[in-house]
Amino acid sequence: MGDKSMSLGEFAGTIESGMTIGIGGWGSRRKPMALVREILRSDVRDLTVVTFGGPDVGLLCAAGKVRKLVYGFVSLDSIALDPHFRAAREQGGVETAEYDEGMFVTGLRAAASRLSFLPTRAGLGSDVLTMNPDLVTVTSPYDDEEYVAMKALRLDVALVHVNRADAAGNAQYLGPDPYFDDLYAMAADRCYVSTERIIASEDLLAPGVPAQSLLISRLFVDGVIETPRGAHFTSCEPDYGRDEAFQSHYASAARDADAWTLFRKKFLDPDAQGYHQAVAEFHDNRTEQEAGR
Repeated sequence: MGDKSMSLGEFAGTIESGMTIGIGGWGSRRKPMALVREILRSDVRDLTVVTFGGPDVGLLCAAGKVRKLVYGFVSLDSIALDPHFRAAREQGGVETAEYDEGMFVTGLRAAASRLSFLPTRAGLGSDVLTMNPDLVTVTSPYDDEEYVAMKALRLDVALVHVNRADAAGNAQYLGPDPYFDDLYAMAADRCYVSTERIIASEDLLAPGVPAQSLLISRLFVDGVIETPRGAHFTSCEPDYGRDEAFQSHYASAARDADAWTLFRKKFLDPDAQGYHQAVAEFHDNRTEQEAGR
């Protein structure tokens, strides 16, 4: 098995303007935030982003990186709407395709199977078809039942974050939910996996670790990037939960132009080490403020 490990800088050089990028995770859970921040610091533009969105969407929209957004929802979970996404949506700053969650997953499954579409009942009789006039229905040749022909959500690149991986690209989740990260990987021409820790292949199935935790095969992975706390400020259970205090700080800063400029300079412009140092300082200052009350 070849060594596919790479640095964050090497990863950044693989992303080009105009690409269609699928981002794994779910809302504000196990998002590949370190990879997203690398894209923020690059010159990449005009991306089509396909995701069950969280702060990844908000950050990319705020940076002017997104041309089109394809999504089932965008939420920070404990905060209903990402302020940057909301502003982009209300102001018409990005082209959008909003699908029912079942339709979205069907589109990923079609792409993963290298099909142009798959039939689904999801979306029938709803305004999803009205808002997406490019979608059509098909009639079953077996019983004349009507289905939505959900088109494949083909991806140039998929970005996912997992708890553990080996250098060959076998990727493992240890939390309560795989989300649909495996479908993103299979639906893409290339897939990059960030991970809390790269470990030996034999350690992926240590005693007590279920085989089904091996979510993504190395066959679908082109690069592995070790990024401790690489999903921050989203959760990466059981390694760490969502940083609610920092997420609230992010959402608050996003609502004010001057506050956002300060946030960007402090947390987004620096490299990964600088980011985590700034986050630690944020929490230290918050602790001091609380102690002084």
